[in-house]
Amino acid sequence: MRILLLTCESLTRAAYAAAARSPNIVDVTIVPRNRHQPDDIRVRLQTLIDQADDQPYQAIGLVYGLCGMATAGLRARRIPLVLPRAHDCITLHLGSRQRHEAELQKEPATYWYAQDYLERVQGAHAALAMGQGSQAEMDAIYETYCYKYGKQKADRLMAIMGDWLSHYKRAVFLVIDPDVVTSAEEEARAQAARRGWTFERLPADFSLIQRLCDGDWSEQDFLIVPPGQRTRPTYENDILAIE
Repeated sequence: MRILLLTCESLTRAAYAAAARSPNIVDVTIVPRNRHQPDDIRVRLQTLIDQADDQPYQAIGLVYGLCGMATAGLRARRIPLVLPRAHDCITLHLGSRQRHEAELQKEPATYWYAQDYLERVQGAHAALAMGQGSQAEMDAIYETYCYKYGKQKADRLMAIMGDWLSHYKRAVFLVIDPDVVTSAEEEARAQAARRGWTFERLPADFSLIQRLCDGDWSEQDFLIVPPGQRTRPTYENDILAIE
C-alpha cells in the first residue's frame, strides 16, 4: 500500500521511525501543534485529507487520538481514513489503552512528559501545558493574558492554572532510548522537583503507530472510515465510530 501519514509533531520521531520500518510506502506529513486547539487541529486535518483526494494513496493514517474532539467529525473523501482508538497521544506513546489505564490506576494524578512534545512546542501558551513553566515563561503568559483579556480575567486564569498544577503528584517521562538521558528529560526532572512531584522513567511503546503504518488494523485498536463517511465520538471504550 501507499499510505499518507498525518502526524502531530509531538510524535514526529515515532512516525518517521515507523514509516521507515514499514513494508508499505508511507509519506509523512507533520502537523504543527503549537496551537493545540481541537477545532484548529480538525480544520488542519480535514484540509490535508481534502488535498490528498487526487493522490495515489490507499489509506490516510492519522497519528492522533480523539484529542479533545479534534478528530471527531473528520470526513473521508475518496481515500479511507484509519485512526487509532485512543483518547489522546499518551496512549500512542504507551502502545495501548490498557497500559495507559493501568498507569492511571497506579497514580491518577500523573503528569506526562515526552521528548518530541517538550522539544517542539514553542510559545508562551505552550510553556505551561508542557510543564516547562519557568517564572519568565509564566510572566510572559500573564502579560499575554492581560493584553488579550484585561488584568482581572488574567488574574483569574493564572489562579486556575496554579490550582490545576497543584493536583498532580507524579511526573512520568516516556523514554525512547533507556540508555540515553536527553536535555528534555533533564528539564522534565528539574520541573518535577520544583513542583514536588515524584519522577519516573517509563519506556515508550510506539507499536500502535507501527501497526498504523504496517496496515495491521484490528477493529479493537483502529477505526477505518470508508469514503464518504465521518467520524464521531462514542463516549465508550471504543472511543470513535462511523457516523
